[in-house]
Amino acid sequence: MRLAIDRRRFLVGAAVAAATPAVAIVPTPYEWDVSPPRQSREAFVEWMARNRGEDRRLLGERWDRLQQIIAHHDIWDEADIRAYLMTPREEFVTPENLDRAYEWHHLNIGFGVTITGPHTVARMTNTLGIKRSDKALEIGTGSGYQSAYLANLTPHVWSIEIIPPLAARTRQLYDRLMARGYSEYRAIRTRNADGYYGWEEFAPFDKIIVTCGIDHIPPPLLQQLTPDGIMVIPVGPPGAQHVIKATKSRSPDGRVSVTRSDIYGGAIIPFVPFTGPGQAHSFARSSRFQPRAARFDFASGVAAPVMTSVLLLAPALCAAAVIASIVCAVPGVHARTSIG
Repeated sequence: MRLAIDRRRFLVGAAVAAATPAVAIVPTPYEWDVSPPRQSREAFVEWMARNRGEDRRLLGERWDRLQQIIAHHDIWDEADIRAYLMTPREEFVTPENLDRAYEWHHLNIGFGVTITGPHTVARMTNTLGIKRSDKALEIGTGSGYQSAYLANLTPHVWSIEIIPPLAARTRQLYDRLMARGYSEYRAIRTRNADGYYGWEEFAPFDKIIVTCGIDHIPPPLLQQLTPDGIMVIPVGPPGAQHVIKATKSRSPDGRVSVTRSDIYGGAIIPFVPFTGPGQAHSFARSSRFQPRAARFDFASGVAAPVMTSVLLLAPALCAAAVIASIVCAVPGVHARTSIG
């Protein structure tokens, strides 16, 4: 008996199957002290295919992107290079973007958010200087890529996502990946909540990474940072943020201070603002496109936002914000940047 076959449907299905890499079943147990070889592209691809069961073509693209990340000084520590190489970015993009997983820019993942480009993820993460004993908090789980990256640096990862269906989808993705052998993702604890308030139950945290722009550092996050902790956060008006490294320290007399530096040397990196009731009060202030920083009075626990360089920088920031708004109008780029 001959079965009727829709030739067009058959050909389309075959093309999709050919473009989809085999699902990785990790054959070798995860070990913290084991790293893939880096002497050549071929050695890396062969080792990862054998020990991690991942697609050779995409492994080659992962390697090639690393060379660019290193060349642009977006990554420098051996532990972070290992974390990048061990994290399969292709698992965290949408199927239609699979062939673009290792492009430099961010990609749409639905729900009005994106997976951030690998260069930005690498620089923001390496700036934190995460040690294996550190507790790390991520604000904005998004696709899950950032926390997966963190899980190759420390087994103590917490991540908060404010969008309920996205939080659920990413949690399910982690569970599927663990079932396939990515045991390192057991380190990731997730929560659907407003990240502005952090995760007090598990505070303090040694490192905090924030993936959405806001015109001040949320006081709850700074309070949940250890006395010598580091936070990386985009600060500034909508679409025209500076990515700030905020280092908290305590003097011998008990006074707490925060030192700030711009990890891009003053360059504007556009992020779309936080969402949620906790940070809604910042929108009205930031809508004037005035850069703000936060001066913190730790004795009272009150954050007093103060404007800086308004007269000199406001015109440039306005222009940058307009340009960012145009860029964000492009399909797939309209979303908030989410390092997830």
